[in-house]
Amino acid sequence: MGKLQEFEIAFDQNKLVYTPGESLTGTVRVHANQAIQCKAIKVSCNGFCGITSKMNDTAWAMEEQYFNNTVSVADKGTLKQGEHTFPFKFLIPATAPTSFEGNYGRIVYRVRAFIDTPRFSKDYNTEKSFFLLRLLNLNEVPDIWGPSCSAVTQQFTYMLVKTGTVVLKAQTDMKGYTPGQVIQVTASIHNQSTKTTGHMAASLMQRVTYEMKKPIHDVKMIAEVEGGAVKAGREVEWKEQIIIPPLPQSSLVGCELIKIEYYIKVNLKSPDVLLTLPVHIGNVSLDKKRCSKKKEAPPTTEEAAGPVSTPDAPTSSMSTPSSGPTPKPAPRPAPRSRMSSHGSPSAPPAEYHPAAEGGSLMNEDFSNKRQSQLVSPNAFSYAPGLFFPQNQQPNRPAPSGPIGVTCLYPSLNGASMTAAPVNTAPPDYGLSSYPREAPPSYIESCDT
Repeated sequence: MGKLQEFEIAFDQNKLVYTPGESLTGTVRVHANQAIQCKAIKVSCNGFCGITSKMNDTAWAMEEQYFNNTVSVADKGTLKQGEHTFPFKFLIPATAPTSFEGNYGRIVYRVRAFIDTPRFSKDYNTEKSFFLLRLLNLNEVPDIWGPSCSAVTQQFTYMLVKTGTVVLKAQTDMKGYTPGQVIQVTASIHNQSTKTTGHMAASLMQRVTYEMKKPIHDVKMIAEVEGGAVKAGREVEWKEQIIIPPLPQSSLVGCELIKIEYYIKVNLKSPDVLLTLPVHIGNVSLDKKRCSKKKEAPPTTEEAAGPVSTPDAPTSSMSTPSSGPTPKPAPRPAPRSRMSSHGSPSAPPAEYHPAAEGGSLMNEDFSNKRQSQLVSPNAFSYAPGLFFPQNQQPNRPAPSGPIGVTCLYPSLNGASMTAAPVNTAPPDYGLSSYPREAPPSYIESCDT
């Protein structure tokens, strides 16, 4: 270097990989053989992206700058002979994308130091690059859960004659991977033709798009595995594995000029059947415990409980019969109570008392019937005011006094039948003294 024996940049702890938002610290070391007049010694840190239409060209057609910071570590004066050290510190923006280097563009980060000398003197400069890694968490990528699936059907043509079709289906076990993981590829080939297919293959492909006026797509194969052929009329399931080497991540967040995509290409050599399975390459692997599908919301309390029956509510189950004469209607069964198990049991079927010829139905006022719905069958012998003597004979007169039996039966409206006396109780058919033999017939009565 002439007057300079050493002029270099050193990062603290020899660190070369940084993350967005991190501080970069280091020193500039200068070893001068003789005194040097200088106007300033400056250190700058910058990051940018440049793309071009020619392969491996550095004359950028388009550029994108992310940051450019400069500090002065020494003012105007004389740099004496000997060794000098100048520290520096920069803060990397949190929005800076990951470093990348491709055939038609790159994302570069570097620290530059230069000695600004007076006019007609030689300037001195040096630089050192560093790498920026912005971690891509695959768990935060949309639509990342589940396998990547695809299917295609292709006509099998031999000598310009269609001999049948070939159905190709393929899938991967996941959609996101990190370097070092294994991609499980499963393919199903159904050869519905009369010819044997060519060999099948699965490849991990990388496609880099450089966003210019006319976009440039740089596609290259990263890894490939190959399988056998499928005979005519056969259906074969093929499973293979692809190990992912160290690769740039799928998404360059913060960069608008370069786009990176990965996919698995599954194809047959003959006929020309091809399908692609998109995958993502990141830095933080997927958490397999998490589920991609959203669980259905549980039913609300009202829906889970269902309709609630209230025994004290009006008798909606007992519809009011329509008023109007109907000749000899059939007896209707008593409605069942919809009360809960802890409520009173329902009453026995209510008897229907039809009137004489052309009689009317029961009255719309059904208060007595509603009352009977709250009385159990066994409660008749224990009803208040109801007394059944245990030793009562069938022909023995009933005890005098109100018994309260009529309250258990519905009233009749316009009926010609005679109502039973109030003081008449129903006979006790369970007594042993009640005659159990059938009465004599008409002929037997005449003979006697």
